[in-house]
Amino acid sequence: MTGTEAAQRTIRTAVVGYGLAGSVFHAPLIAANGDYSLDVIATSDAGRQAAATTSFPGVKTVPDAAAVLDLADDLDLMVLGTPPATHHPLAKAALEAGLDVVVDKPFAVTSAQGQELIQLAEELGRVLAVFQNRRWDGDYLTLRKLLEVDAVGTVTRFESRFERWSPMIAKVWKARATAADGGGALFDLGSHLIDQALQLFGPAGVVHAELRARRSDERAEDDVFLVLRHESGVLSHLTMNMLCAQQAPRFRVLGSVGGFTKHGVDPQEPYIAAGGSPLDAEYGVEAPEWAGLLGRDGHLDALPTERGAYPEFYRLLAEKILDGGTASQLPLPVNPEDAVEVLKLIEQARELAAMAR
Repeated sequence: MTGTEAAQRTIRTAVVGYGLAGSVFHAPLIAANGDYSLDVIATSDAGRQAAATTSFPGVKTVPDAAAVLDLADDLDLMVLGTPPATHHPLAKAALEAGLDVVVDKPFAVTSAQGQELIQLAEELGRVLAVFQNRRWDGDYLTLRKLLEVDAVGTVTRFESRFERWSPMIAKVWKARATAADGGGALFDLGSHLIDQALQLFGPAGVVHAELRARRSDERAEDDVFLVLRHESGVLSHLTMNMLCAQQAPRFRVLGSVGGFTKHGVDPQEPYIAAGGSPLDAEYGVEAPEWAGLLGRDGHLDALPTERGAYPEFYRLLAEKILDGGTASQLPLPVNPEDAVEVLKLIEQARELAAMAR
């Protein structure tokens, strides 16, 4: 493809699923990027279909992924924001239909399924990426920048948490899903925490795992604590809790010459959910009072949070696709091999927790 052809082309896109993932993450980010056209949204819910056409006038709504595949000749990319158990079969069908594919986390419900999709994409010459959007959380970007300049010295312990107060399971599929279906906090929140830890500190193994179901209607787990030992020597303490009335710091990092503590959660999701746009000047900007604290030599200094940047995922993906897809030397925004490593650690955690019962 010539540079002129790439500049003139838009990536014709379908989003499958219009729950939180489709309506707050994928569709708004795609619609805000001129390299894409948001052509189709698939949802069987009439209310969500109406919301989709209101938010994105001109979009075609269809009831399911099968209807999207019927339109595959007029599309380039399928984005899956559906429940985890559907990721493997739907991604496989989309790849075989000649489409590039984005799969929301968790990539699949087993590492073997994920590896199978990677192999299929390679055989078919299709682009396959996993939406690990929290690599572009503002607090994570801030921490990454600190580590790049050795602001806390040699890191010995990394604490990372997603804690929420959600005594009731609001989504029907989550209330029904077992771990085998991709249900539970380890797949949901853990996919983010494990991915971030691996990106920051490198390969690791699970050395301790606690998985508990606290809510009466929870069929998988909603209270999780993992310890990862990285080959770099860092210990990562990862906590996921859906029944937490008082939250601990989102991040705490301890190093040889200092530490960093950060409370609060990245504001991009609630901003879009409230009707904001990724194109707004205030998008991704965290309020100053939520600044993290960098402690060194007995001093605590407030460290303003980097601006969150979820649109980077789709910007990098567009560059890859428009540069020739799998033939391009440009990197994927998230390599699916990384997501398989996350799934392997989730499997390790389940094995450890089962042995401890």
